[in-house]
Amino acid sequence: MTDARPLGSDEAAFIAAARSGDPARFALITERHRRELQLHCYRMLANTEDAQDMTQETFLRAWNKRESFKGNATLRTWLYRIATNVCLDFLDRRDDRTSLPSEVLYLQPYPDRMLPEDPQDSVVARETVELAFIVAVQHLPPRQRAVFILRDVLGWPAAQAADALELTVASVTSALQRARVTMRARLPGRRLDWRSPATHELSDVERGVVKAYIDAHERNDLDGLTSLLRDGLRFAMLPEQGTVPMTAREAVDGWVAGGLFQRGHDDWRGIATTVNRMPAAVLYLRGPGDPEYRPFAIAVLHIVDGKIAELTGFDVTDEPWLELPPAL
Repeated sequence: MTDARPLGSDEAAFIAAARSGDPARFALITERHRRELQLHCYRMLANTEDAQDMTQETFLRAWNKRESFKGNATLRTWLYRIATNVCLDFLDRRDDRTSLPSEVLYLQPYPDRMLPEDPQDSVVARETVELAFIVAVQHLPPRQRAVFILRDVLGWPAAQAADALELTVASVTSALQRARVTMRARLPGRRLDWRSPATHELSDVERGVVKAYIDAHERNDLDGLTSLLRDGLRFAMLPEQGTVPMTAREAVDGWVAGGLFQRGHDDWRGIATTVNRMPAAVLYLRGPGDPEYRPFAIAVLHIVDGKIAELTGFDVTDEPWLELPPAL
């Protein structure tokens, strides 16, 4: 499918850069699309490092295919088409590392600083970036996943998505219907109109809970930590285990038994941040004899009525892509 549209300035500049054979000129034009393409790859793959690699592969393929771009579609659409197929090729090669039916053990958090900058863009709507959404999408078969993201997240017409994926419109329509059923089953109670405007900012309550969570660690206040957790908490520490529902007391007792708190004498510091448009706390731990606090874990929090309903933890040691301070 081609767009019935005049050649835009972006497309004209790209064609001129392609004809010049100058990679620096080419990169200057395509680089402005990096953040949104990288987020698209992250939705497809659930892994930040893989998304960064596949975005680079997208630009490499775009360079190699530059002569094929005639300006019939927007440059943005053309790059999305390449990125989608780069991800599908990657998924064809990647082993299925999902060992539990409800988890994606290669999941990584996505720092908000890497999101596209336009706060009004529906492509960064909070509901389509949160961890629960990203995990749910991974349980769609790859091409069904691509159809769902192109149609329901990016808002592409069926014919345009079919052209990008080399499918029929009927196949795209059928795949989308099946994907919507799966997403509704995996996100019960969540708002499912992903194309409408959504809030991006954390609430004052969410900020307060994150601060209290960090304070409880720094004071080694296990009772205070317990009071922040909702009974029926869903907890996961990836990639070691899947999500486990538990009471607040069970959660804290389990963390103590597992050595996370050494009888209330660990030396913690924390900083508040946001990943996946969600409140998060980065915890730093100071070991015996160490003058500095070292990155330990990031806790991504889903907060309901002032309590932590879901806590997904990620090991942040040796994860430079998060660009965290190396020590406090």
